Amino acid sequence: MRFKKAAAVLLASAMAVTSFTGCGNQAADTSDGKAANEKTATENAKEGKKKKLTVTTWDNDISPQFRVAVETFQEKYPDVEVEIIDTAANEYNNKLTVMLASGDADPDVIFVKDMGSQLSMQAKGQILNLDEYIKKDNLDMSIYNNTAEKLQIDGSYYTLPYRSDWYVLFYNKDLFDKAGVPYPSNDMTWEEYEELARKMTNGEGSEKVFGTHNHIWMGLVCNWAIQDGKHTLVADDYSFLKPYYEQAIRMQDEGIIQNYATLKTGNLHYTSVFQQQQCAMMPMGTWFIANMIQAQKSGETDFNWGFATIPHPKDVEAGNSVGAVTPIAINAKTDEPDLAWEFVKCATSEETAEKLAENGMLTAVQNDTIMDKLVTTEGFPKECKDALLLKGMVFDRPLDKNIEAIRKAIEEEHDLIMIGEQDVDTGLAHMAERVKEVKENNK
Repeated sequence: MRFKKAAAVLLASAMAVTSFTGCGNQAADTSDGKAANEKTATENAKEGKKKKLTVTTWDNDISPQFRVAVETFQEKYPDVEVEIIDTAANEYNNKLTVMLASGDADPDVIFVKDMGSQLSMQAKGQILNLDEYIKKDNLDMSIYNNTAEKLQIDGSYYTLPYRSDWYVLFYNKDLFDKAGVPYPSNDMTWEEYEELARKMTNGEGSEKVFGTHNHIWMGLVCNWAIQDGKHTLVADDYSFLKPYYEQAIRMQDEGIIQNYATLKTGNLHYTSVFQQQQCAMMPMGTWFIANMIQAQKSGETDFNWGFATIPHPKDVEAGNSVGAVTPIAINAKTDEPDLAWEFVKCATSEETAEKLAENGMLTAVQNDTIMDKLVTTEGFPKECKDALLLKGMVFDRPLDKNIEAIRKAIEEEHDLIMIGEQDVDTGLAHMAERVKEVKENNK
């Protein structure tokens, strides 16, 4: 199966000088450069020197996505110690904001959790402009298929794209087989998905299996309203979200999905819900493929699973999804800018992309070789490869200067709607009022 068309659709929909010669994707790596690098490593080892880089990550213990990049880099630079600063995903942006506000040299390298954070950090002068590094190394930007260009701010590069992910629908094959119900297809509307979830809900108390699972992210409701590409979360009127909130509330009230307040107060991670077989289905990003492969290799789970294309609105063709890229940046205050650049260049190279694919992960570098490695990796559900074919993709968060403030306002109203503190119409009206205020205050 060829993925060129799918990769082109995905990446066309996307957002947005050094003495080292590691695993970057520059036009030509010379043998002299490699020898020089090895000589440097040897000399440093003899002199007892070891340079250090600090790198920020989230949920590093449950996904191999960052470990692969670190290991690939350290194979090239054994004289460098890489220290991981890991944080829970839901606390990552807040912690990073505090760390950068201090003006310290650490962290050196920043994995950016969402593209709105990139805008905020650039506006505050907290991340380096990468233009000169890219120019001096004659970096081949074509491997990103225009993704890197879409991440530019005012015509300059401040990040390079590392990962690309979009939403698919995970499901537990064993639970479907037990119920005698066909697996989810690659062409379901959200209404059909709801009916399937209702059919798959069974049991009581601790033995209950929910038909599907909505994590607490607002995206697990709002994303489906922007799937048509006609709307974004930067809007004047949020009534277009109404059908999806009504569906989420209805499914919650009927016990098809877990209670939002319970999930929120219990700080329950979606990984445990799915891996402990508490739900039959779960909309989640393609990054979760690697999580499941790793969990099965380690013996944490032993059930059969798969995934389908994410359901779609009635007026949207099957195969359209919502997603994002994960960029990498360098702290403007780093005391190792050249070494940090080598890490960024290595992490976003074709070499690292191939290794990530072998671990079940999608990257911003996509070609037939890489995609074939992904679908043939051990543990990948082979019959699900067609679920990765995309007709189109929109980004969950547009590269807008106000997106972080807007997102926060919408998330707070989302919480109130989902716990029943306000009805859907009131919550959507409050979203519009608060977003209008954000825009006016940041003209």
